[in-house]
Amino acid sequence: MIRSLALALVAIPALASAQTPAAVSAADPYFKAGEAALARQMAVVPNTGKAKNVILFLGDGMGISTVTAARIYDGQQKGLDGESNSLSFEKLPYAALSKTYSHDTQVTDSAAGITAIMTGVKTRNKIIGLSGAAIGGRCESEKGTAIQTLAELAKLHGKAAGAVTTTRVTHATPAGAYAHTAYRDWEGDADMPAAAKQAGCKDIARQLIEAPEALRMDVIMGGGRSRFLPKGQDVGARADGRDLTAEWLKARGAGSAYVTTVDQLKAVPSDTRHVLGLFAPEHLPYEVERAKLGQGVPTLAEMATAAVDVLSRNPNGYFLMVEGGKIDMGSHLNNAKRTLTETVEFSKAIAAVLAKVDLKDTLVVVTADHSHGLVISGYSARNAPILGVAGNEGDPVRGGDGKAYTTLMFVTGPGGPKGTDTRRDPAKEDTEDAEYLQDSVVNLPSSAHAGEDVGVFADGPQAYLLRGVVEESYIFQVMRHAFGFDGSAAAKTR
Repeated sequence: MIRSLALALVAIPALASAQTPAAVSAADPYFKAGEAALARQMAVVPNTGKAKNVILFLGDGMGISTVTAARIYDGQQKGLDGESNSLSFEKLPYAALSKTYSHDTQVTDSAAGITAIMTGVKTRNKIIGLSGAAIGGRCESEKGTAIQTLAELAKLHGKAAGAVTTTRVTHATPAGAYAHTAYRDWEGDADMPAAAKQAGCKDIARQLIEAPEALRMDVIMGGGRSRFLPKGQDVGARADGRDLTAEWLKARGAGSAYVTTVDQLKAVPSDTRHVLGLFAPEHLPYEVERAKLGQGVPTLAEMATAAVDVLSRNPNGYFLMVEGGKIDMGSHLNNAKRTLTETVEFSKAIAAVLAKVDLKDTLVVVTADHSHGLVISGYSARNAPILGVAGNEGDPVRGGDGKAYTTLMFVTGPGGPKGTDTRRDPAKEDTEDAEYLQDSVVNLPSSAHAGEDVGVFADGPQAYLLRGVVEESYIFQVMRHAFGFDGSAAAKTR
């Protein structure tokens, strides 16, 4: 027994010199990356101060799968490992999940989604800035149901307010900053039924221009020039003969600018306090179309940083909403390349703004109003093109019909087979083409939204309150609290 123990003791140094499991872990790059991430999180100190400024970034339709796919696409475009890449907003220290159902549906639209975020009140689909007591398309239901938005609260507290978007500035999300309407499509007077106009309801463009001085937005940039100009003038579509751009300039007076090109935006004088930028008749072009259709149109980053410059001239601070609106539109088309490129541009805009602001006094919140039916599936090899054909851990894979399928697909939308048509074989197509439509399971003219929770990413004063699983309407409460408006309950404005 003594001899056996002696032999065992002699063997201990040999065992100790071998690489232990702990040593293997410590040397592993994933383990090291995890340690570094832990150290970064442990160094984060919650900012419990008051926000001078609040910036809300809204990726329209930017669900979790869209963020993941865009992260991979962004990395692959840069020649990096896409899977371990991070978009700019994913690096923010605080995160949560937002429950996006609306007052009347499991799956929200953008109108009800932005109303929840901007007012703290969930409403019905198609409605903007009104409580759930309002009925879609019913002009009379606007009376007594309007709810103050965070932008309006900011104005009432002496701050500046603005909204920037890649859609028409009268579209649902940007309108959520300033409008109160029973129907989101009433963007211009020509979009409204005669009965609604006769009953006294105003189109969204008029609401923007005619808002009381105490509530009027200081910066608005995006597309939608047609809703502000009369028919027969430029691209005008208004039936009432009014030029709302001229009315806006007259009402705003000195220190105001109306611009329609990126060069004009860059030439805005340094003392300008109010900017109306309408850079296209309708929505701005997709980024994949910039070389052909985007001449003279600013990027989202250029608009967002210009807005920060203008709004910062108010010594009391500001509220700014920045929407990546065409993320959603790419998904409605089943065009994943458009969806991902718009998400990457959205990330670039966030990075550009983060480089300009001080997070000590600026709360930055990044979220989405709803998700989309984009799915990432299959077992493609690491670093396989995210827009390519799916594989099975490196080997090609085909469905029961003998055809391949793409890694990215949609549940519904125009990419799916119609009627008796058979499914296309993406292995025989250029899935990287800007016009390529991913397959969908059910053919619809436009892809439907999805109802799962979406991400919330934040930093700055009170950002630590955005954690866990929250109601979409709770995001408003955090932003309002960060501003110090706790005594200013969301209230009826008319």
